[in-house]
Amino acid sequence: MSATPGPLPRVLLLPGWQDSGPAHWQSRWEALHAHERVQQADWHWPRRGDWMARLEEALLADEGPALLVAHSLGCQLVAAWAAHTKHAHRVYGALLVAPPDTARDDTPPQLAGWRAIVRTPMPFPATVLYSEDDPFCAADRARGLAGDWGAAAHSLGALGHINGESGLGDWPAGLAWLGALQALQAVRR
Repeated sequence: MSATPGPLPRVLLLPGWQDSGPAHWQSRWEALHAHERVQQADWHWPRRGDWMARLEEALLADEGPALLVAHSLGCQLVAAWAAHTKHAHRVYGALLVAPPDTARDDTPPQLAGWRAIVRTPMPFPATVLYSEDDPFCAADRARGLAGDWGAAAHSLGALGHINGESGLGDWPAGLAWLGALQALQAVRR
């Protein structure tokens, strides 16, 4: 990927279950680039409807367009929200990193409300980045989710859950993927 083209619109960071810790690339992006983390009332027992309402509030808090950057359960949040909102036109695109397979038998009980995965195509450009050895989603399932969502799918190789333990640091390659989504939207306008 090439360098990020031009300034980005507002970026909303959507962490997954239990939030993103200080070593996570989302936390580093928030600190380095002033991206906005969408805070949830309960990171440990996430309720899909509550998380969707919070995303809607965060999007509508500013009149400008946004790019969504989701990790893990945040990817499922974007899919569920996009299928129900009337404000999807405000989203330039979504970068969906390491979507979990919440339909697996070993899904923790805290995520029971997310077992039924929303598989509606997203009404904005989306890119799914997945790992070949993600412990929470097999690569073929990640590609299948991307297909259901109408998103481009790209393997990043063996990076685990593409989180703080993956050793990505500030993850400039991820910023390049985000820039590619912005450039795609600029071409579509």
